[in-house]
Amino acid sequence: MRRGIVFMLMCAVSVLLIASPNHFTVVIDPGHGGKDPGALGNNGREKDINLKVSLALGDLITQRFSDVKVVYTRTTDNYVTLQERAKLANKENGDIFICIHTNASRSSSAMGAETYVLGLAKSDANFEVAKRENSVILLEEGYKETYQGFDPTSPESYIMFEFMQATFFDQSVLVADCVQKELTQLKRQDRGVRQEIFWVLHQTKMPSVLIELGFISNKEEEKFLLSSEGQETMAKAICNAFERYKHEYDKRTFSQQKQITTQVKDTDILKYNQPVTSSDSEKNVAQEPKVVYKVQIFSTSKILKDSDSAFKGWKECDFYKENGLVKYTYGETSNYDTIISIKNKLKKDFKDAFIIAFYNGKKITVSEAKKLQQTN
Repeated sequence: MRRGIVFMLMCAVSVLLIASPNHFTVVIDPGHGGKDPGALGNNGREKDINLKVSLALGDLITQRFSDVKVVYTRTTDNYVTLQERAKLANKENGDIFICIHTNASRSSSAMGAETYVLGLAKSDANFEVAKRENSVILLEEGYKETYQGFDPTSPESYIMFEFMQATFFDQSVLVADCVQKELTQLKRQDRGVRQEIFWVLHQTKMPSVLIELGFISNKEEEKFLLSSEGQETMAKAICNAFERYKHEYDKRTFSQQKQITTQVKDTDILKYNQPVTSSDSEKNVAQEPKVVYKVQIFSTSKILKDSDSAFKGWKECDFYKENGLVKYTYGETSNYDTIISIKNKLKKDFKDAFIIAFYNGKKITVSEAKKLQQTN
């Protein structure tokens, strides 16, 4: 009987191993559209740039990856609500959501690319971008009912996001890091990975990023983003970033599937049914690695001196390397409440600081870290 169960489990795992690679879906969301032009430049409209880069990106992904399904929230110049965009992404069971936008500023000298993940960083500059991108909500009739009373122009309305789930935060930051690294290699000014509250990112149940390609309010950047060459260049960079992320995703998925396969061995089932002796229990406790939380304050392409002005006077900062970037952190504790307190103190100098977690020296998501601590 036991061997029959094992055989069935092994068959199920085999099906999983075969089927998983063919179930990766990327949802590409060209911001604005139709009656909502987005930001306006001297010669172009944001909605047009967003759509052309998005379509070029989708074509490149389709050409490079036979195992990836590409879904667009729009393929023409039509108006799609933020709610409809998120609803479509969730319905398609997307594995990643990439939202394409073009920035604007009152200053014509502002330039560069930046990538946003959903967060609660209180930065005036970030908040202005969030208000602009969320303001499309105001074009809808009955938006207060549809968006549960959310007013994109009111700072008070954003309090409702304080209890958001951070399930996909770490994965989203990984995507954003990959994007910024690729765009920086194009010698575009790097404005970094930022956090803010975007409705469409909050509503999607998958790793999600919002990319601001550049500033349409900057004469040179507008010219670049309106050109076919510029649009293709940006699409290639984002596709390269997607490839980086997909590589990490595939490695992690394979590792998880390997663990499942190992767990259904007959000997493992027999071990599972045996009682644990007190000596075994004590041994496990003694060897059990602990969860460690840190606050990531910024990332760079190189190692900095301790005296560098980027640290803003904060001493004893640490760093780790990931995806070709040097990521600096501050603080180290196994207590989640303590790391929140540390992050709050850092906020005055590092608006986009966020919490990360490690387990036995390996980076994991914060949600995974919490679950491990609850289990233990």
